[in-house]
Amino acid sequence: MNKIHKKIWTLTTVILLIMAAIWITLTYYNQKTQNQYNEILQRYLRMNEVTRTSQQMIADLNNYFITPIPENLDKLNKSRRKIENAKREVSYLRNSENDFALTNYMNLIDSLVETTDRSLLYFNEKETEDSAKEFSKATRISMYISEMTLTLIDSELNTYERLYRGIIDQSEEIKKLGIWLMLMITCLLMFLTYGFSLSITKPVQKLTQAANELSRGRFHLPIKVDSNDEIAFLAQTFDRMRININNLISEIQHKAQLEHELQESKLLLKESQLLNLQSQINPHFLFNTLNTLSKKAYLEGSHETSDLLVSVAGLLRYNLKRLDRPVTLREEVMVLQQYMDIQKARFTDRLHLKMSIDETCLNVDIPGLTLQPIIENAVNYAVEPREDGGIIWFRIQDGNDCVIIEVEDDGPGIEEFKIKQILQGQFIQKDGNSTGIGFTNVVRRLRLFYGNEDVMNIESSAAGTKVVITIPKDRRGAA
Repeated sequence: MNKIHKKIWTLTTVILLIMAAIWITLTYYNQKTQNQYNEILQRYLRMNEVTRTSQQMIADLNNYFITPIPENLDKLNKSRRKIENAKREVSYLRNSENDFALTNYMNLIDSLVETTDRSLLYFNEKETEDSAKEFSKATRISMYISEMTLTLIDSELNTYERLYRGIIDQSEEIKKLGIWLMLMITCLLMFLTYGFSLSITKPVQKLTQAANELSRGRFHLPIKVDSNDEIAFLAQTFDRMRININNLISEIQHKAQLEHELQESKLLLKESQLLNLQSQINPHFLFNTLNTLSKKAYLEGSHETSDLLVSVAGLLRYNLKRLDRPVTLREEVMVLQQYMDIQKARFTDRLHLKMSIDETCLNVDIPGLTLQPIIENAVNYAVEPREDGGIIWFRIQDGNDCVIIEVEDDGPGIEEFKIKQILQGQFIQKDGNSTGIGFTNVVRRLRLFYGNEDVMNIESSAAGTKVVITIPKDRRGAA
């Protein structure tokens, strides 16, 4: 996801979060108000349920007296259970304001139930007159309950009058809050939108202005866009293109001037080329000169200098060979020792070389200049940068049908991606410390020479790096 998309998604997320916060807030206050309304309404409904069930019980009792059948008796019993349930529900409505009135109210319900039971008992015992008296009494109690219900409801209205007014005031405040929130959100979104649009349009305007300057041929003006998105990357690319065009124009002008000068001094150039060819140093002459200097140093008693010159001469002579010609591992080891003698003279006690060589393995063929670049890499990166130097281990071991060569150091290690580049043949040497035969070149030549991709492995960590070369004893078997 690019950065402009991120800006858009960020703005959208902020808007959604603000809208969600407003929705949650308004929903919370609305739900709170609704719960208060529902609680008060439930109180009224419970009281009204008592009145309704008491009247229903009187009606069911009267129907049973008129038609004393089991169905009417069942209805009466259901009404009796309903009024008991209504009594329990009403008991939950008790508070400090209605404690006394609610107690009387519940006593009336108990009296109604008892009177109804007595009337039913007298009726079943054929005592018609007593049953009628109790029925009349139950009817009056039902009327008292209805009147008491109205009284309690009126008391509840007086008790919760402040709450009603508070709810109304709260609703008005929520409306005002909603209006202010909408105004604030509108201003905030306008500010965010303006800032977001400005972060895109301003760099585009600068880029457009720079393009107009380039179209007028003003390649010396730098292009700078202060942003952290793709437009800044586009501006940097545009600026590099400006620099390249400017350099190309300067180069063309410079070449035109040189061509003019070269045309005027063609004879002098040929003479200069001839003198240059005559002054070139023949590498073989340099090799013979180093041998002469070595013998002279030996005769003068400078044995260390003589040995060092011999090593340099041997290394030079070996480097003059063609790289496509195979050599023995013994020759490689000898050249490696000469190279390390030169490096020890350079680093003195900072360089420690520990060699373990199986002499029976030194007759196998190997491409020329294979070991020196690997050791050279260890010297350049594991020994030279460190004040206390480092240790290099060189081992040649017999692996039955193959020879295992190990070069190990205690340096800082190689990054994983560089190891992959080396083994894939993509690593490019960027410094001037190498003799010219790079690590990647060694890997390629070994694979071509033996026809095997798994000829080299590199293990590296913060404790050091180990390069393992596995070469077959029989090259024909490898091919």
